[in-house]
Amino acid sequence: MKNAASKTTPDTTFDVIVIGAGPIGQSVAARARAGGLSVAVVEKELVGGECSYWACIPSKAMLRPVVAVADARRLDGAREAVTGPVAAAGVFRRRDRYVTDWDDSGQAQSLADMGAHLVRGHGRVDGPRRVAVATPEETIVLLTAVHAVVVCTGSRAAVPDMPGIAEAKVWTNRTATDTATVPGRLAIIGGGPVGVEMATAWQGLGAEVTLIAREPRVLPQFEEFAGELVDASLKAAGVDVRHSTTVTSMRRPSPAGPVTLLLDDHSEIEADEVLAAVGRVPLTGDIGLETVGLTPGSWLDVDDTCRVRGVEGGWLYAAGDVNHRALLTHQGKYQARMVGNAIAAQADGRALDTSPWGRHAATADTHALAQVVFTDPEVATVGLSADQAARDGREIRVVDVDIPATVVGALLYADDYQGQARLVLDGATDCVLGVTFVGYGVTELLHSATVAVAGQVPVSRLWHAVPSFPTISEVWLRLLEALRDGERQ
Repeated sequence: MKNAASKTTPDTTFDVIVIGAGPIGQSVAARARAGGLSVAVVEKELVGGECSYWACIPSKAMLRPVVAVADARRLDGAREAVTGPVAAAGVFRRRDRYVTDWDDSGQAQSLADMGAHLVRGHGRVDGPRRVAVATPEETIVLLTAVHAVVVCTGSRAAVPDMPGIAEAKVWTNRTATDTATVPGRLAIIGGGPVGVEMATAWQGLGAEVTLIAREPRVLPQFEEFAGELVDASLKAAGVDVRHSTTVTSMRRPSPAGPVTLLLDDHSEIEADEVLAAVGRVPLTGDIGLETVGLTPGSWLDVDDTCRVRGVEGGWLYAAGDVNHRALLTHQGKYQARMVGNAIAAQADGRALDTSPWGRHAATADTHALAQVVFTDPEVATVGLSADQAARDGREIRVVDVDIPATVVGALLYADDYQGQARLVLDGATDCVLGVTFVGYGVTELLHSATVAVAGQVPVSRLWHAVPSFPTISEVWLRLLEALRDGERQ
């Protein structure tokens, strides 16, 4: 790397070096600074990362107007006021506002305000506790860490390897969230969270969407009813959903022309654009892992403090997508808080609390993982599904409730409310292991469920958590009543 630049600067030493200035890297920096440590943060793109500019923020800014119009159409008296389609140009303006027109100066200033030193450029680990940064000015900045280097470089969209995909110029999540033109026909490959969210958004913006799912149902990693309800809603909105289907090849003879997708049943689909939403791969291919005995391009194996295993001296950490524990921004920021706290404690000579639910252990990654899919209806889930708990060998009790059949607040929220809830209990302790809500507006219920799972709250105590009437949160009471009624049988 040193030969690729015209000048090398003298070493600069910090207590902690963070590679990646997305939400996770910023959170590590904030906790390390709160612990009195000096911090350098390295970023080669925009400060704020994928979440701020091409994922969570822009996608939700695009989805909310689509769902708001759908919400209005579900209410007598309100639907009459909806006189036209969603205005795509207005949605794009809204999105651009929330991504600050891809200007990262505000987030860069936030780093400066916390006292972190921002180094712009491509950072690579350069042996133990060292990072070499190739800057835009073609210099190499050498950084040395006293205590720790933290890798927060995130992930990128996986693009399937198949004939014709290069000429097809497929979209990834980045194109799907920063383009300002609605394609006439959009084919989406993948039935996971990104695929179904983008199908919801782009169908609502006026595209003719075909969703191609390899699995027999969309959202296969969630409770079965979640995929069924989202699938039915997508079809009702006009999305052509193809299940148990694989794309085998593509062709786009003209760069400005349509794409033809060949499916495994030998049928074809023609689209103006194609979005690949088939997973993520780690951005670790060119960050110097080989200099410390690790494999470039790999997910980084970490312990519960997010310290990378197999690195002598225990100075290397990885938080966020790169460790593959939970590819979610909020969960990565949670890990970052653990990492920052752990580094600061060790620097101060204090012992780490790595017991389950301890101050320096990311226990929620495996026991209270919360996730939302912003479709219409929404999917909100935390903890273990019934299948996951059963595979773990646990004795469980499962309680299901049809939300519109039992919750008055849901009917007031939408005249034709669609939704379901599931509670998974530990049969031995009666504590909550997992909760799934599917329905309109259920995302705001999720944190109550997260508290119940993380707090290992028993059913006996939940009876004293009284939901307000008439709200959708009454579903909690209905779940408990269904459990009680089942016990009487």
